[in-house]
Amino acid sequence: MRREQFAAGRWLRAFGAGMLALCATVGAYAQNAIESVTTSTQSGSELIRIDLSQPLSATPNGFVVQSPARIALDFPGVTNSMGRSTVDVNQGNLRSINVVQAGDRTRLVLNLKEPTTYKAELQGKSVLVSLGQTVAAAPPQTTTSAFAENLNRDSQPIRDIDFRLGPDKTGRVIVDLANNQVGVDIRPQGKNLVVDFTKSTLPEGLRRRLDVADFGTPVRIISSQQVGDRVRMTIEPTGEWEHSAYQSDNQFVVEVRPRKVDPTKLTQGVGYNGEKLSLNFQNIEIRSLLQVIADFTNFNIVTSDSVTGSLTLRLKDVPWDQALDIILQAKNLGMRKNGSVLWIAPKDEIDAKEKREFEAQAAIANLEPVRTQAFQLNYTKAQVIAQGLAGQGLGGGGGGGSTATRILSPRGSVIAETRTNQIFVSDIPSKLADVAELIRKLDIPVRQVLIEARIVEAADTFGKSLGVRLGGQAINSNSSIGVQPTISNGGATFGSASAGNFVSLPAVSPSGTGNTPGAFAISLFNSSLTRLLNLEISALEADGKGRVVSSPRVVTADQTKALIEQGTELPYQVATSSGATSIAFRKANLKLEVTPQITPEGNIILTLDVNKDTVGQQTLAGFAINTKHVQTEVLVENGGTVVIGGIFELTEQNDESRIPVLGEIPYLGGLFRTRNRTYNKTEMLVFITPKMITDRNAAR
Repeated sequence: MRREQFAAGRWLRAFGAGMLALCATVGAYAQNAIESVTTSTQSGSELIRIDLSQPLSATPNGFVVQSPARIALDFPGVTNSMGRSTVDVNQGNLRSINVVQAGDRTRLVLNLKEPTTYKAELQGKSVLVSLGQTVAAAPPQTTTSAFAENLNRDSQPIRDIDFRLGPDKTGRVIVDLANNQVGVDIRPQGKNLVVDFTKSTLPEGLRRRLDVADFGTPVRIISSQQVGDRVRMTIEPTGEWEHSAYQSDNQFVVEVRPRKVDPTKLTQGVGYNGEKLSLNFQNIEIRSLLQVIADFTNFNIVTSDSVTGSLTLRLKDVPWDQALDIILQAKNLGMRKNGSVLWIAPKDEIDAKEKREFEAQAAIANLEPVRTQAFQLNYTKAQVIAQGLAGQGLGGGGGGGSTATRILSPRGSVIAETRTNQIFVSDIPSKLADVAELIRKLDIPVRQVLIEARIVEAADTFGKSLGVRLGGQAINSNSSIGVQPTISNGGATFGSASAGNFVSLPAVSPSGTGNTPGAFAISLFNSSLTRLLNLEISALEADGKGRVVSSPRVVTADQTKALIEQGTELPYQVATSSGATSIAFRKANLKLEVTPQITPEGNIILTLDVNKDTVGQQTLAGFAINTKHVQTEVLVENGGTVVIGGIFELTEQNDESRIPVLGEIPYLGGLFRTRNRTYNKTEMLVFITPKMITDRNAAR
C-alpha cells in the first residue's frame, strides 16, 4: 500500500513539473524579445535596425535629450535576448547603443555625438530608426528644428494668431492650428525667429504685420505670409533673448524672453531650470507620458486612478519641469511634491483631499489639550505683543479687536505682565510654536536714526535816498552875516535860524534799513543882510548782509515719530463765551518733527515737518508771527544730505517825489525832487541729513 502511494506521489510530482516546464516554454514563446540591433548608412542617413521575435502592434514611444545627446525608445512587454546590453558603433553621429531591460519592458538608448531628430517605422518584425542630419552638418539654409512633418495631408487653414504678455516680460505668440497633425518647423534666421507651418493656408484676415513693441517684451514685430504650400511667420526680437516652443493639441506657443544670467544659479532660465528635453508624441496616454517624465527625471510619480485620456505633444528643447507643467495644465491636473515623490491627480480631487485633511486638523485642534507657556520679552512691550496675539493689532493701536487677524486659536488666551515684561499664553502646542516663532522675529532691538536739519537764512539789503529842502525868511541886523554852512545827521534846522520852508523834499530812510539820512545845509544872505536863503541836501546809502543758521538734531527709533522745538510763546487775549477775556499763548518757535523708516536696502524714508517761526511786527491785537514751513516725504541714502525745500524772495523798488513842472527842469530840477531806491534779497534753504546709529558715540 505504501509503495503504491509513493509511486502515485512521484507520478503527480513528475506531472506537475512537466506542466510547469510546458507553461514556462509557452510563456517564453509568447514573450517578445529583441534578437539583434544592426546599423547601416543609406543615402547619407544613418539607419538602426532592431529585429524582434514578434512584430509590434505600434511604433515604440521615445524622447530626445539634448545634453548629453541621446534618443530613448521604450519597448513594453519586450525582453533582451541578445546576450549583451551594449553595442559599440562609433560611426557618423552614433557612438553606441545600450539595451537595458527593466521588469517587463526594455529601453533602447542611442548615444549620439550631436543632438538630432529621428523617425521610427515598423517593417515586419523589425523597427527601422532613421537619424536626421545634425545642426553642424546641415547647410545654413536648411538648418531646422522640425517638430513634425506631414507632407501627405491636405492643406488646412490657420485659425488665429495672437500675442500675449507673459510673466517677467515674456512675449507669447499663440497660434491656433486646424488640428494636431500640422507640421511645425522653427529656426533662428539671422536676428529673427522663423516658424513654418507645413501644408497650411493663411486667411486674408491674418496676413498682417503686428507691432507689439508697446508690451515691453523682446518681441517687436510679428509678420505672417503665405509661402507656397506653407505659412511662414517671422518674429523680430530685439536685444538679448532666448526662446522656447511647445504644442498642446491644436495650440502652438512660442515664448521669447529676455536673457538673464544669474551667476549664483547652476542653470540659467526664467522660472524653470530643469534639464532640457524634446518630446514628440501623437495621441499618447497621459499615464504613459508621465512615466516617460519619471524615467527622465528619476522622480517617483504616483498617478491617481482618475487620470485618463491622451494628448498630442511636441516639445523642443524645453526644461522638463516646464514640460510637466504644460502636460498638467492641458488636462487640468494638479501636483503635490513630497520629497522625491510626485502625486498627480485632477485638481478637484486634490482640493477635496486637502479640504478633508484641514477639516480633520481643525477637529483635532478642538479636542487637543491646552498648555500654558511664559515668554520673556527683551525689547518689545508685553502689552503690545499681547494685543497682537489677541487680534487687536501690533503697535499698541488696538486695531479694533477683529478676530480675522487673531493669531491664537479660539480656545487660546494671553495675559500681559507689565512689571516683568512677560506674556503668558494658553493654547494648543501647535499654536504655541507659532507664537514662539512670532516673538523671535518681533522681539529684536529697533534700529535708531539720527536726523540733523540745517535751516540757513541769508539776507542782502541795499538802500539809497537823495532829497533837498529849500526855504528863506527876513532877519534883523543883529543876526549873523555871511554864508553859514551846517552839517546835520537827520536834523531839520538850516543854519541857526528857524527855517520857513517853501520846498521840503528831504531824503527818507529806505524800507528795511532803519537808518537815518545825513544832511548838509547852507544859508545865503543878501548884501543888506535883510534876507536869508536856506538850502539843505540830505542823502543816505545803506548796505547790509546777514545769515542765520539753525541746526536742530534729534535721535529716534525706526518708524517712531520724534519732535524737537525751541522758541517763544506770545500771549494774546481771547474772548470767552461769558464775555470775559482770558490770556492764550501762540508759539513762535523752531520745530523739527520727523518719522524715519529704514528700507531693506539701507536707505531711509523721512516724513518731515519743519517750522521756522519768528516774532514779527507789533499790531493792535499783538505781535505778528513770521512763518516758514516745509512738510514733505523724501528718500535719502544713509549719511546723505538732501535739500528738501527753499524760499527765495527778491524786492526791488524805485520811488521818486517831485514838484510838478519845476522837478522836470534839467539840472535845476534836482532841487525840487527826491529819489529812493530799495533792493532786498532773502533766501532760505532746509538741509536734512539722516544717519543710522550703530553705536552710542554716533549720536554725539
